[in-house]
Amino acid sequence: MQNDPHTTLVTPTAPIANTTHGGRAKCLQRLVRLDLPVPRTIALSFDAVQQIARGQMPDVQGVVDQFPKGALLCVRPSSQDPDWGGPGAVLNIGINDALFESYAGTIGEGPAAALYSRFVQSYAVNVARLDPDMFDDVNGDGRAALMESLRAYEAETEERFPQDPATQLAAVLRSMARAWNGTSARLLRQAKGAPADAGLGLVVQEMAFGVGQGQCGSGVLQLVDSDTGLPQITGRYLSQSQGRDALEGDAAAMYLTRDPRGPSLEELVPEAFAELKDHAALMRKRLRAEMQVEFVIDQGKLHILDGVKVARSSRAAVRIAVALADEGIISREEALMRVQPRTLSELLHRQVDPSAKRDVIGRGIAASPGAATGRIVFSASDAQASAARGEPCILVRRETSPEDIRGMHAAAAVLTERGGITSHAAVIGRGMGLPCVVGASNMRFVVTQRQIIAPDGRVFVEGDQVTVDGSTGQVLAGAAKMQEAALDDTFNRLMGWAEDVADIGIRANADTPTDAQTARNFNAHGIGLCRTEHMFFEPGRLTVMREMIFAESGEDRRAVLERLLPMQREDFTQLFRIMQGQPVCIRLFDPPLHEFLPSDKAGQRELAEALGLQMSDVTRRVAAMTEYNPMLGLRGVRLGVTVPEIYEMQARAIFEATIEASRDGEPVVPEIMIPLVSARREVELVKASVDAVAAAVRSERDASFTYRLGVMVETPRACLRAADIAPHCAFLSFGTNDLTQMTYGLSRDDAGRFMSNYVQQGVYPEDPFHVLDTDGVGELLQLGAERGRKAQPGITLSICGEHGGNPESIAFCRESGFDYVSCSPFRVPVARLAAAQLAIAHKIG
Repeated sequence: MQNDPHTTLVTPTAPIANTTHGGRAKCLQRLVRLDLPVPRTIALSFDAVQQIARGQMPDVQGVVDQFPKGALLCVRPSSQDPDWGGPGAVLNIGINDALFESYAGTIGEGPAAALYSRFVQSYAVNVARLDPDMFDDVNGDGRAALMESLRAYEAETEERFPQDPATQLAAVLRSMARAWNGTSARLLRQAKGAPADAGLGLVVQEMAFGVGQGQCGSGVLQLVDSDTGLPQITGRYLSQSQGRDALEGDAAAMYLTRDPRGPSLEELVPEAFAELKDHAALMRKRLRAEMQVEFVIDQGKLHILDGVKVARSSRAAVRIAVALADEGIISREEALMRVQPRTLSELLHRQVDPSAKRDVIGRGIAASPGAATGRIVFSASDAQASAARGEPCILVRRETSPEDIRGMHAAAAVLTERGGITSHAAVIGRGMGLPCVVGASNMRFVVTQRQIIAPDGRVFVEGDQVTVDGSTGQVLAGAAKMQEAALDDTFNRLMGWAEDVADIGIRANADTPTDAQTARNFNAHGIGLCRTEHMFFEPGRLTVMREMIFAESGEDRRAVLERLLPMQREDFTQLFRIMQGQPVCIRLFDPPLHEFLPSDKAGQRELAEALGLQMSDVTRRVAAMTEYNPMLGLRGVRLGVTVPEIYEMQARAIFEATIEASRDGEPVVPEIMIPLVSARREVELVKASVDAVAAAVRSERDASFTYRLGVMVETPRACLRAADIAPHCAFLSFGTNDLTQMTYGLSRDDAGRFMSNYVQQGVYPEDPFHVLDTDGVGELLQLGAERGRKAQPGITLSICGEHGGNPESIAFCRESGFDYVSCSPFRVPVARLAAAQLAIAHKIG
């Protein structure tokens, strides 16, 4: 054994590492270095376990000989990451008939029989792979129950229970090594992010019994609450038990500290309890983490069997990291690295309580995090009526359109049958912090009868209560128990540290004053995308907008738009005042005009009445404006070139708001973004028009102001021709939602129907609307950035698609030299933490 490089006695100087022996082995070595009372342990390396799985056994007798004669052993898994799991521990290896009689004389027949019975049954199920039901007829305890267990084993296997400790240990090692390589185990750990070739180590440790004469038992202790992260001694202890029995919910388990509700370990063995607390505090300080200590008390003596990092909620993870940094145990940079960016979403929104029972009635794409309960409604107007009554509602639609904005503002959550991660409902939901599940295609939406039908046949009608969980994509029947958002001083301090470290800007996509205020509260570096079209769907504006569409000439359109000008000016004035001193990038009108016209006869009749037109005039105009593929039709800059009055009105509103907002605060420098550009001439035409409006406003108001004009790069041609376009721009902002759509030839609203199938079959590694396709779309981004910077060296580069809040996409943008990313307001903290971690990783490595 001494010459076997794959089996190592755990000593302070032994060559043990996470990457060769696993996290448990390395942690035990650290505990030994702290001179804690850890039982004698031998670590088997990843290579040793691989060889065992192939049938090449180490010197098992040599391993047994490293322990005192007659000692019992346990074997536990030691994977590189504890989250990857591993086979269950096997305790009391080495016990046999002779040792049972010996232990019966020293610790008592009952405890000795309990040790032996436990091993027999564990060996039968985990090693011999027998059905656990074979022990159902074993009754009672003590010697009689042990004999029944042995007889049941021998009857099933037709052989005597193995008596040689080395034979027992070899069988356990072989079983655990092969279990790690089983198909189910491999798939489970790969689902947790483990590589396909992840290794398993094993640790063989001398047993501290936890059963016997005097005070014996086992338990776990930690110094912090797993839910809140606040200091609190928590855990459980169970007399006459082994392993993690105390956590199995046994009613006999007792409290650790003194408690009026029942007996405690502190009262039972105060010296061992004080020693345990001291060891836990030392582990926290020297291992630089909150640890859960697994311990055994054997006849009043304390043994430390293991230490694992405390399981923690998202709020606890933040509080623990900040507390460790405050105490100087870890640095602020390390504290930032210990919090997963995506877990911050759970702090920003209400969530379904992890302990709540879930009656799942449907599944879709988790499009906007958070959860909400409400009564089903099927229209925006019904959602508004529900909100007016103070009743939370869930807006259910086949898919949402800009007309549903008011209903979305009124709803507690949104559920759609169609759509993907960048569909209208998803993008707006994330911007508003509204829980949203889209593409719930396993449910039937019978909108005409105002009902949705679950896969199991249950029918839910308007007024029924459901819960939408936008963090998991689940739809639940009834009201689920909720956990409130947790934005506190600890969260703000962590975000402050991230701000100090990050080296790429983080802006927010914000369309309303509420969005802008959220962005400001999260200390966004400005607004990277303000979509102005949503402002036109307000009730008082929609009719005016439709009147403009029906105008016959440019002069008529200007006259109608004059009525919208004050409304737009007020919109922009509010945004500028909220973001005072920060840049605000306003995208000029983008959608096709047909979106503002009713598609049904009833709506067209109402429109005819409102405008004083014949029904036939309305139907003709609607038919004339119909496009085969409106998303690739007359929209964006194409509309701005052919119907220039809209952009002229918006430019005037922006400049007049700039003057207004700059009167009582820092000067505003608005950024005006032209959408859907694919040719230089488009930019030249719009720029000339905007410059003319700016000159007119300066003259009329006798005021000076500056502004920046740029392009939203969302067509492949704009990327390829960036060298032509950039000299006319102050910035290029890549709209990765449409750019991905056009590069792939995929509808972002419809791709959700088959995307999961594509990802499962390996066609795409990830949904390209969720995680930026750095190979295809990414190459276009890099080409556009490189050619744009070459033609205009000082040009600002950014992305403003929903990928801007994705940590992997931020890494790509940072490496590609982009100045900032822009994302939904509620994703700003996630993006900022991801950016900080990337900067720290770059500094380290």
